Amino acid sequence: MTEVVRWGIIGTASIADKVGKAIANADGARLIGIASRDIAKAEAWADERNVPARFGSYESILEADNIDAVYIPLPPSMHMEWTINAAEKGKHVLCEKPLAMDVRQVEAMRDVCRHNEVLLMDGAMWVHLLRTTSMKKQLDNGALGTLRRVTAAFTFKMAADQSENIRLQRDLGGGSLGDLGYYPIRAILWAFEELPLAVFAAAREESGVDLNVSALLWFDDDRMAAFDCSFDTYSRQWFEIAGTEGSLVCDDFVVPAADEPARYWLHQKRMAETKTVAVCRQEVLMIEAFSAAISAGERNQSWVEDALKTTVVCEALRRSWTTGQRIELNS
Repeated sequence: MTEVVRWGIIGTASIADKVGKAIANADGARLIGIASRDIAKAEAWADERNVPARFGSYESILEADNIDAVYIPLPPSMHMEWTINAAEKGKHVLCEKPLAMDVRQVEAMRDVCRHNEVLLMDGAMWVHLLRTTSMKKQLDNGALGTLRRVTAAFTFKMAADQSENIRLQRDLGGGSLGDLGYYPIRAILWAFEELPLAVFAAAREESGVDLNVSALLWFDDDRMAAFDCSFDTYSRQWFEIAGTEGSLVCDDFVVPAADEPARYWLHQKRMAETKTVAVCRQEVLMIEAFSAAISAGERNQSWVEDALKTTVVCEALRRSWTTGQRIELNS
């Protein structure tokens, strides 16, 4: 049992700044240190953000006795290695999404964390937002009737000359499916609460990296889902969940619009009702949820299983566009 969870960050990627601020602002958490393979980068990062400890290697922060949990914002190709290293040192792990390169890696990470009695969570922030809880209540209380379809998109137009961007590096785990499609897939599974029976996908690739993907997913009870993700389309981050009696629309589910109440729309009987939920930074809620679970001594959480299911769907979709076939998930 611990009252305040002491955090370290492995790597100085840009997302580390956002999550580092969240740790600093979260109840029950304190940012202790930052690690980089370049000590000068670690010192500069720590000095700018008033972080007390800085480490010149990833290994050294895992040896620190005053670190309870680590956040890993490294490229996907490094997630399994450093999650396992951290777990074997008794550190709880919050790891950026996609959690790993494939299902085998996620299973290995989960098993090592369980063996060492530490928690593992992926960095899908939106699931921790208070609005997400509100929307789930609408689904559960029958406001939409029997659910039939989920449609979603997450895209943005990548600037020209981005060849060095890790999103476009195949060996580092780049690609729009893992970087962006992970979110619509999680939303679909969150709404339907089970894996699809089958999937089909088409993708446009360059140098082995998927730049855009369009996908169909079939579920039992006559339910379907569709989504697209891409690096070459105007920014979109929406989903619609439709049932026999209404639909629910959220147009900014990944990152709520700044300086506004988080919103969504409930459509029933040809009327649209705007629902709003007070803004609370989702990255702070994510840190608080993880820290609270650590402090309470919890060891079994659904987070890693949700990440595993998302990865199962990602892997099946890649098989589909590679083979040009519909992939049955129970085969």
